[in-house]
Amino acid sequence: MAKIHRREGINPEEGIHKYGDVTFADPVNNKYPINTAEHVRAAWSYIHHKNDADKYEPDEVALIEKRIEEAAKKFGVHLTE
Repeated sequence: MAKIHRREGINPEEGIHKYGDVTFADPVNNKYPINTAEHVRAAWSYIHHKNDADKYEPDEVALIEKRIEEAAKKFGVHLTE
């Protein structure tokens, strides 16, 4: 199973400070909150930006996408690439 690595220069506490104690698609770095429909849409959009996706290995991106897709189903959000 894929595992997300801790990114250099990222303080995971910033995600908690900004969004609170929520579910993140990247819980290691506290990136891509997926606790609301709006956050799910934003997370999906950001992980598909080359600048964001390039910071992860392909299997990490796939894991983040899977978590976002699961949250999208929960909130009834239709995702497009």
